[in-house]
Amino acid sequence: MIHKIRLKDGSVQPVQIMRTTFKKLKVWLVQFMDGKQAMLYKFGNEWLQRIEDFLDASLIRTIGNYIDSIAGKNPPKLKG
Repeated sequence: MIHKIRLKDGSVQPVQIMRTTFKKLKVWLVQFMDGKQAMLYKFGNEWLQRIEDFLDASLIRTIGNYIDSIAGKNPPKLKG
């Protein structure tokens, strides 16, 4: 499913988020419209990515917070 993530600079980034498992871990595959893909997982309250992925810390937190909100069945509404 395609989700729209609002970034810190105010722009909206469409991403595809899919939940899966990797070595018995619950992970989320995040695919961007340019074809790049990252794997995120949660450890306690912190969202992390694989070492070989490319996301900066603020983008990981933004996407992780969005995943938390949709996991709670209450996705945030985008303004504008």
